[in-house]
Amino acid sequence: MALQVGDKAPEILGINQDGIEIKLSDFAGKKVVLYFYPKDNTPGCTAQACSLRDGYDDLRKAGYEVIGVSADSVSSHQKFIAKQNLPFQLIADTEKKLSGQFGTWGEKSMYGRQYMGMFRTTFIINENGIIERIISPKEVNTKSHAQQIL
Repeated sequence: MALQVGDKAPEILGINQDGIEIKLSDFAGKKVVLYFYPKDNTPGCTAQACSLRDGYDDLRKAGYEVIGVSADSVSSHQKFIAKQNLPFQLIADTEKKLSGQFGTWGEKSMYGRQYMGMFRTTFIINENGIIERIISPKEVNTKSHAQQIL
């Protein structure tokens, strides 16, 4: 069962691009924008990451910390961060543990082909670790995602 608005987010989020375990308690007193995206260096995911990068200062001023999550590897995340100059952490959810808890990993279809993949979904977690808003795959606007959150 996927996490819903009102649920407590898990304490252990995963391993970031530097191989460091990230915990929700690392961001005590801040709201967390936990955004799940399909793949590093693809057009939609790059647009979304760049929107969050460009709006990062405004998000921080509003009390948010941004964390991206995909099933890509640590090294893929390192390259994506360097190439796009991203100021926030990316979690390498290679085992799909976090995406499984949040219900963002599942069967997708494109051009009639079925495959497993990440649903582009953003969770806004309040200062107490409670999910207060979910921006679903149909609602996410990759080009203006930072403004959408604010």
